[in-house]
Amino acid sequence: MIWIGIDPGKNTGFAVWDGGAKCFIEISTLAIHEALQKVAFMITRFGHKGNGVAVVFEDARKRTWYGKNTAEKDRAKLQGAGSVKRDCSIWEDALTDWGVTFHKSAPKNGITKMDADYFKRLTGYTKRTSEHGRDAAMLVFGR
Repeated sequence: MIWIGIDPGKNTGFAVWDGGAKCFIEISTLAIHEALQKVAFMITRFGHKGNGVAVVFEDARKRTWYGKNTAEKDRAKLQGAGSVKRDCSIWEDALTDWGVTFHKSAPKNGITKMDADYFKRLTGYTKRTSEHGRDAAMLVFGR
């Protein structure tokens, strides 16, 4: 099974985990349209082989807690959160239309915001990664 992790946002985290080989094929940061194209390509490439393709994306709409911030930070975060929630709707619509298996993960369910050194030690993946790519990778690591 090929597992694709998506961390939606202005910079979309994208990770591909090969469940058979137990390794990452790719970890990157993309624009949303590039990530959608790559997922469509992966479905075409791997969807007919073995157990196929599944996608896990962090769904900001499932967030149920909010921290304390100043009024200015609140406004900025709410605007950004609205954008990410819209991205989550786009992902859900596209994946449903393509007929691919997907899972929506609440933001708190994953290990996120880890530094590159810890990520390398944990996963064994030694290529360069961004915070967004690592967050996407942790959604599918070990499946």
